[in-house]
Amino acid sequence: MIEIGKNNTLTILRDTDPGLFLGDNEENEVLLPNRYVPQEFEIGDNLEVFVYLDNEERLVAVTDQPYIKRDDFAVLRCNDVTKHGAFLDWGMVKELFCPFKEQAFKMKKGGWYLVYCYLDEESNRLVASSKTNRFLDNSELTVKKFDEVDLIVSHPSEIGMNVIVNKKHLGLIFKDDIFQDLSVGDRLKGIVKKIRHNNKLDIALGQIGYRNIEPNAALIMKELEDNSGFLDLTDKSDPELIKDVLQMSKKSFKKAIGSLYKQRLITIKEDGIYLNK
Repeated sequence: MIEIGKNNTLTILRDTDPGLFLGDNEENEVLLPNRYVPQEFEIGDNLEVFVYLDNEERLVAVTDQPYIKRDDFAVLRCNDVTKHGAFLDWGMVKELFCPFKEQAFKMKKGGWYLVYCYLDEESNRLVASSKTNRFLDNSELTVKKFDEVDLIVSHPSEIGMNVIVNKKHLGLIFKDDIFQDLSVGDRLKGIVKKIRHNNKLDIALGQIGYRNIEPNAALIMKELEDNSGFLDLTDKSDPELIKDVLQMSKKSFKKAIGSLYKQRLITIKEDGIYLNK
């Protein structure tokens, strides 16, 4: 089966004037236009291609890779807005269409938007939607507490930053757990901190609890080494100062220096932390 909007490994069937015809094991065929034909090939070779509908609504294969594929998320630039909807740059000759009904907020030319790409069953076309939450489902979770997860930053809220978890679920990073600049579309790793009522996911950037001591301790050791073995911080320092210097909470900082102190790697004095020689 040839899948629209995804990479397909297809077999070269024949060479024609418009290009190569490729096929799958179910006798489906698609044209690879001349501009994408490799310099060297043989009938029977396999090629990995991306398949979509061209400007004439014909099924076509290309060797280019788009910025987004079917059933995935990405931040794309809006190239134009017409009476029909918005047209997004996804790295292909034919732009990706986003109907007005699929826009969380009215798109503007030149703007950048986080969207989900899906196959519209009625038109058989690839379509974008900035209403990303409707493609996420927390009714049956595929993650558990302390799991490491892949995150895509979705949109801010009054209490933190919403994130897409493993491209399946919606999660939230509370403001108190954010110690770095985050932008919509950023991809990063996180940890499932807590699963609340109705399967709401609390996410932390980095490991939590006792698992967080070692990475933070290593960070503090590096800061000490980079600052001639001294840091002007103690367990009485202002939380905002600790956040600015180390990008961690005061609670995490205290746990980390406690671990280093027990290992006799540091000395804690009233004026700061000293690296033991």
